[in-house]
Amino acid sequence: MRRRHLLASLAAASATAQPAEVDLLLALAVDASGSIDPDEFQLQREGYAEALTHPAVLAAIRGKPRGAIAVAMVEWGSPAGAATVVEWMRLADATSATALAEAILRAPRSPQSWNAIGDALDHCTSLIGASPFRAAERVIDLSGDGPDLRSHIPAATARDVAVAAGITVNALAVAAAGQVTRAGEPLAETYRREVIGGPGAFVATAEDRRDIARALRAKLIREIA
Repeated sequence: MRRRHLLASLAAASATAQPAEVDLLLALAVDASGSIDPDEFQLQREGYAEALTHPAVLAAIRGKPRGAIAVAMVEWGSPAGAATVVEWMRLADATSATALAEAILRAPRSPQSWNAIGDALDHCTSLIGASPFRAAERVIDLSGDGPDLRSHIPAATARDVAVAAGITVNALAVAAAGQVTRAGEPLAETYRREVIGGPGAFVATAEDRRDIARALRAKLIREIA
């Protein structure tokens, strides 16, 4: 009897230790580099909070088999300095969406500089690997207003490592129409070449940080669906 009780306890403990299953692991890698002033940064945070609580996004989540995804937010900029500002949270309904939005809005801004996109992707790949949730679909969603500049790991190299680990990398290029990088190409083209990868990977665009909520909402629905 005692042995059966011990085995039952061990089985229960093992079941408890298993990661909770969701439909998607989504790591949001958000530009917090020195090019973003405090007002723009606040607009960006509010845009993410608005998009993640939008009824259309929640409807897309409800349409998935488990009706839930897990989201974490990373800020990037400094070489090897990407920081997780919101740990993994389950998103399934209006209540959990409000909790996630509040966590995003109240998280202190991390100290960042430059544009180390490759190091941000590397950080997100590790973050997804250590998630307390489990999902067949895993996505890094990187937004930025400039190309990779000072990464220890080049963006394309970090992207390839993520894709090899079964992670899709999408991007949101925040740039006005006609704006080009120092290399003379639109930022979206740079992100297509150096950042995105994996099945169905894509680049979305936003004209400025006031446009982030709209662009991100459409992007999230596409990623979740």
